[in-house]
Amino acid sequence: MKHIFAFEGIEEYEKHQDTIQRFNEKLKEYQQVLENEYALRDFPKAILWTNEELATTVFSEIPIPAYTNKNLIYMSPDIVTWRNILVKQLDDKELPDVRKFYKNFSENQVFIILAHELTHHSDLFLDEFEDEREDSIWFEEGMCFYLPRKILLSEKEFNDITFTEMKLVETFNDKYGKHSIDNFGSNSYEGNLSSIMFDYWRSYLAVKHLVEVRANNNLNAVFKEYHNWHNEGRKVPLTQYFGLNSFFD
Repeated sequence: MKHIFAFEGIEEYEKHQDTIQRFNEKLKEYQQVLENEYALRDFPKAILWTNEELATTVFSEIPIPAYTNKNLIYMSPDIVTWRNILVKQLDDKELPDVRKFYKNFSENQVFIILAHELTHHSDLFLDEFEDEREDSIWFEEGMCFYLPRKILLSEKEFNDITFTEMKLVETFNDKYGKHSIDNFGSNSYEGNLSSIMFDYWRSYLAVKHLVEVRANNNLNAVFKEYHNWHNEGRKVPLTQYFGLNSFFD
């Protein structure tokens, strides 16, 4: 992959140069895992490194400075930016443990966001970037969080982010949990940050449950069932096919 730098001055690039280099080295290793084990065959052409303002107002109107399409991954490497965004998710709720976790969000946890974007390019996912990507987007988004977290984080890091997102789902469920997660993808970026992120949190937790509880840590079995659902014509919602309806009650 090529690397494109879109900053507003050489000083901004130099500020993040070392972080970008570390991310690049770690991404090469993770890419190899995806190629060997998770059907990564078609890569994006480049990573476009930029800042939050350009990512969310010039290159896109997506309010989060990390996203991907067929050809490009857009990513802000600024850890302070990510800490501020993640604290903003709390929507002024106290949640002292969650707030502390996000205020000290590590470089390794930020790297997982980049790894998440690369994971979207695995051929194990059935929807193309040009598709509407609605009736199973929760599975892809949840798996794109689960895989890099499980592969790259320490047990403590993995448990910390899981606990944090469980707490957030519990906190915001009454406000945002009325709709089916199968609807994730329609109007995904409308509303405030906590309402946008709510379905990402519960998608990750649903996939974690699928893999670790329902499939007894057999990732291949989960993907096989997902492919069966698709090959049979997507006759029922994916949550129903997986028997997850009670998980969201």
